[in-house]
Parts: sequence; C-alpha cells; structure tokens
Amino acid sequence: MKFEKLVISCAVSVSIMWFSCSPIKNQKITPVDYVNPYIGNISHMLVPTYPTVHLPNSMMRVCPQRDDFTGNVLHGLPVFLSGHRGYNVFNISPYQGKENIYTHIVDYEYDNEIIKPYYYSVYLDNIATEIQFVPSNQSALYEMDFKGTDTPYLIINTYGGILRAIENVVSGWQYIKGSKTKVYLYLEIEQNPKEIIPLGIPEEEGSAVLSGENRSIVFKFAPDQRKVKVRYGISFISEEQAKRNVDREIKSYDINVLLKEGRNTWNRALGKILVQSDLEEDKQVFYTSLYRFYERMICISEDGKYYSGFDGKVHNDEGIPFYNDDWIWDTYRAAHPLRVIIDSEKESHMINSFVRMSEQMENCWMPTFPEVVGDTRRMNCNHGVATIIDCYEKGIRNFDLSKAYKACKGAITEKTLSPWSKAKAGKLDEFYKEKGYFPALSSGEKETASEVDSWEKRQPVAVTLGTVYDEWCLAKIAQKLGYNNDYEYFIKRSLNYRKVFNTQTRFFHPKDDKGEFVRPFDYSFSGGLGAREAYDENNGWIYRWDVSHNVKDLIKLMGGNKAFVQELERMYSTSLGRPKYEFYAMLPDHTGNVGQFSMGNEPSLHVPYLYNYAGEPWRTQKRIRTLLNQWFRPDVMGVPGDEDGGGMSAFVVFSQLGFYPVTPGLPMYVIGSPTFERASICLDNGKTFEIICHNYAPENKYIQSVKLNGKSWEKSWFSHDELMQGGILEFTMGKYPNKNWAAAESAFPPSFEMK
Repeated sequence: MKFEKLVISCAVSVSIMWFSCSPIKNQKITPVDYVNPYIGNISHMLVPTYPTVHLPNSMMRVCPQRDDFTGNVLHGLPVFLSGHRGYNVFNISPYQGKENIYTHIVDYEYDNEIIKPYYYSVYLDNIATEIQFVPSNQSALYEMDFKGTDTPYLIINTYGGILRAIENVVSGWQYIKGSKTKVYLYLEIEQNPKEIIPLGIPEEEGSAVLSGENRSIVFKFAPDQRKVKVRYGISFISEEQAKRNVDREIKSYDINVLLKEGRNTWNRALGKILVQSDLEEDKQVFYTSLYRFYERMICISEDGKYYSGFDGKVHNDEGIPFYNDDWIWDTYRAAHPLRVIIDSEKESHMINSFVRMSEQMENCWMPTFPEVVGDTRRMNCNHGVATIIDCYEKGIRNFDLSKAYKACKGAITEKTLSPWSKAKAGKLDEFYKEKGYFPALSSGEKETASEVDSWEKRQPVAVTLGTVYDEWCLAKIAQKLGYNNDYEYFIKRSLNYRKVFNTQTRFFHPKDDKGEFVRPFDYSFSGGLGAREAYDENNGWIYRWDVSHNVKDLIKLMGGNKAFVQELERMYSTSLGRPKYEFYAMLPDHTGNVGQFSMGNEPSLHVPYLYNYAGEPWRTQKRIRTLLNQWFRPDVMGVPGDEDGGGMSAFVVFSQLGFYPVTPGLPMYVIGSPTFERASICLDNGKTFEIICHNYAPENKYIQSVKLNGKSWEKSWFSHDELMQGGILEFTMGKYPNKNWAAAESAFPPSFEMK
C-alpha cells in the first residue's frame, strides 16, 4: 500500500496505519520497535543517556540501578526515579537462599537484559531469578520467577522514611534526598508471605513499622513459592492516594495486559510522526530521539489533585493537569517547540503549570529549573519567557498571558541574573539595568558580589546574550498585552548584545565594569573551568552566534553575508588548539567537536541553520547531514553530549524531518535537509503535514527545488501557520548543491521584529 494512504486521517489507529504502510513489507514493525534505549548510554565526556522505562510524560519512571552502562552489578531493583537524573526512591531486592537476610539492598550479577520504553526484564545470575517489569502512569508491576530451589525472599527498602507491613502489603514514605518532598508508596504482593521480618528496630515491639535511614521489610515465602508478583503505586500526596493510583491503573497481576497497554500507548505517541526510509538506522535514531523527548515534563496530577514542591501544599488542578520536571535552559530551544506541533494541549497544560508554579513561590517569579522538589534555579537566564511567547505566537492561548508576563518580568528584573542563584537582584543587576551588560571581573580581580556562586561564576557574556533574548521575548508579550511603555523599554534593551561585541575581533567578549574588554583573552580557552568566567559550558566560538532573535543584525556586525559564512566555516576548521586532555579538562561540556563547534551542548543547536540567513542554505544542508551522520548513531556512544531529557533529542527529530525552530518566539521554521523519503506529521487540528523527498537516496542531501502544496517555494523557511494548515512540502533532492535555491535576500528567514 502506498505511503499516501497512511495520512488519509490522523484519527485512524496508529498501529493500523503503520502496519499497512510499513517500510518492511508484510511485517508488523511499529514505531516503538525502532526505539533503542541504550543509544548514548556511554558518554563521550559527561552525563550519558539513561535507558528509562516509562510511559509518555508519566510520573512513573525507572531505570536499572547500576553505576553506569558498563556497571558489573545491579543494586537491587528500582521502584521510582524522582526526576530526570534524579534519585531512586525505595528499592526492591528479591533473594533466595537458606540463611537469614542481613542486607538492605542486594547487589546482583546480571545478564539477558531487555529494555523497551514500556518493559524491562533481566536475569539475576547470582540468585537464579528472572525479573519482568512493566510501568503504568503512577504505578507498576513486577513479576519475579525464582528458578532455584531455595526459599524466596523479597526485601523492600527505604533510604530514609517510614515502612509498615501488614499481611501482604507494604506502605510508607521516603524523602527525596536533600528536600522536604515525600514520595509515598503502596505495594501489594499477590502471594501471601510466610513471615514478615523487619530489618531495623521496630517502632513498637512485635510490630513491622520501621522509621529512619536505610530501613527494610523482608517478606519470607514458602519454599515452593517460585513466582512472586508485586504491584505498587507511588504518590506525592499520601499513602492512600498511592493505593488509589495502583487500584485505578492495575486491575490484576497479569503483566501481559499492562505490557500491551504500554506498547499501544507508546505507538500512539510516537505514531504522531511516521517516517519512511531505506535506512533502518535512521529510523532507530529518530524514534529513540522522539522517545527521549517524551520523558519530560511529567504529569503529577493524581485524581485531580497534585502536590507542589513550590509551596509544599496539595492543590486541586481544576481540570488542568499539573506538569513538572523541566530544565528550561535545555528544552526551550527545541523540545517545547516540538510539543507545540504534535501535542499542543499538553504543551498548554505545561505553560499553565509554569504560571501556577510562579504563583506558588514567594516572589511570583517564572521558574527556570522546575523539579518535583521545587525550582532549583540552575543554569543562567530565564528562558521560560520564550516558551510563553512561542506558544502564544503559535496559537496556544488558553492560559493567562498577563499572569505569565508578571512572572516573567519579575524573574528578569527582580531576581538576580547571577547563574544558579535564587537571590533578589543585587549590585551586578543594577549595573546590568544601567549599562546594558553583565560585567565581568577584571583580570586578577576577586569576586565580592555575594549573589555570585563560587563555582558557577558570573558567566557575563552568556548572561548578557541570554537575557537580551529574554527581554526581546518579554517585549513581544508586552506588545500583545498593550503595555506600550514596557514594549519600548524591553525591545530597545534586546539590542544590548552589541555592547559586548568586540568590533575588532568580531566575537562577544567579556567586558568589566569600567567598560574595558578583559585582556588578555583567548576565545577558545579563556574563562576558567567551563569558561564560566566569560561564557557557560562552551567557549567564545559557540556564544559568537547566540543572537537567535536578530541574526540579521549579527550578520551586519560580522561584516556582511560573505564574512558571516566565512566565520562560520572558520569555526568548523579551527582546531582545539590544545591537546584533547587539556582542552576537555577545562571544557568538559564542549563535546561533539567539529573544529571549535560543539554538537554536544544546547547553545550550538541552531548554529548549523544560520547559513540560510546569509544566502547559502546549501551549506546548512551539508552541515546538518554531516553532523547527524557523525554524532547521532544507533549505538551506545551515539549521542555526543548531555542529552538532558529531550533537549538535544528534539533537535534530532526536527533535523531529520528537515526543518528547525531557530528562534522560539518567531512562528517560523528554517529549512535544513530532510533525511527520510517521506514523513507525515499528524497535527492536533486533525490535519496532516507531509514531507516528501523526490529523487530520494541517502547520499542526496542537497535541495534542488521545493514545492509547498504544489507551488514553487523559493524561501529557506516557512511559517507555523503554513505548517498547521496541513498539506505537502515536496523536496527534489540531489547529490550536488544547487547554490541558487533560496539564495536571494527575499528568501532569507525573518529576524528581529519591531512594531
């Protein structure tokens, strides 16, 4: 059956659509079958990806508890992951043996591990036990098959909290480390134990109630009990709610029922974008990236209520689910814009959640790193404002824009801009307000500002560039609300990147409070660990391009289109300049290098698309394809840096489809180079946007011509409205570049807007 029939109606069952147009004829290959959670599990330098098992945007998440991908042992079995890269809360350890249990968590030698988004299984060698696990949204099911002949046990552990056992049930709570947020547990075993053994001193003699650090309940079963099934729920509200969660979601102990439901749920989510290609590896990278995009944010509404770590209270969600766990510095660039396209209702719930979070905090500031425990205020700048205006400009408006504006404005003008700080604005912020840039320390000058983190430093150029973009976003919101004075004030401030632009070197250069550029200065290597005394995590070569709201003006500052392109190329051609061990000792986040370009960190994601703004989109086509092939592969080292729970993965999804949102807040997409023969995006409005490549071949990376809905298209971008109207974007591809396509200035993507 031809691919066109796949997109007759997005309301048709995803699995049926996929089966009928599967690229592998007569085989039921569904989107979730292409997901490989092991991709990227070995890091190039810093934090790897994790093979997380969960349903899309669900509270229940787990991953194997081992030191890293090559870890030799599992430390028990996971119960709940409190956040992306968060702490494991509670632990389950099956055991079989002839002696009493004296350990809280059993370390296992293991083999035959299988991980899918909706399923986990592993064989525990040293106790001859096969494990299966399947999650629901706020609950999960374990099945344990003891292959030996010794007496089976089950150990339930808390690192710090309370456990109580009655008959075949364990309930209790545990603090998330370093916080006052509790996770509640209700766990029920299908098979009745023969004996309950507390590990620790019970609160009352003869009881099975334990409290304190590292406490465990041991269930001892009859020697002939070879299979044990456990269902459990977790909650941030109460033990009773944890029980309601598991009762609502898991009606029986039949693991196959839950497995089928999970698989179907994932296919519905992943099936919102269907692709066709001759290269199976491309589809693995694509659907694994899309799976990682769905890890966050998580819905923590439980039967219409939610616990907020922002004020420590339980709230009614008033019919709008509450979402949490987001690192906005990483996700505003691509993850939120992707959700606008394929799950706009969920994105609107997340925006409403941001507004609620701000109202629940003392100063009503938009969050920056919202997590279950509250806002941890990590990284720099306040890019929640970008998610607000991007949604509004793209037609998602079922939230209170005036409340959002108040929260965003407060975060930018009342909170300090110093990275990783919750403090109110201080003397550096007064300087920024007056002078228009965040000051760097002079050479040899010691830090005296109390709001500056001793490890994270000032990051003055990164803060300046990020905040002027935030002020541009804030100006656009003010304009929508009719706040004309605010609009005029912030739109002018959004040009202040010019104040740290060194016209001699044509780099953004740290400047001290006397108005002098800090010297001597090396754009590749200065700035200390992570370049934090000037930039953040990346060096001056990356922050040179961090003016996504006004690329047109950046090109002028660089000397025009030709000079701009030459400098982009020079970045890719300039060596590290130091031995790798020395370079990465100072810049461990600056990974995935092509010359001085870093594919492994979020500030770089838009950079390959900038050639379009200077009339040479063929270079973007070449660069995107090269970067995807070099750095994103279906193997354990197939991600070049910190993936950050959907941030970088969304870049891969967009780039494989053939376009990218360079400027969140401008409702348009810059064209790259599509990697699939065909792709179909099922839009929330019931329409379908198709991408078709004529003369398709993996090596044909260059665009020869484009049509949008049958009409010739000479621009290297298209609008969000054009995408949401549905239709067909057709590319004719070739092995060699057509340097004339979209080369005229009238074809350039739009930039900075003023009324």
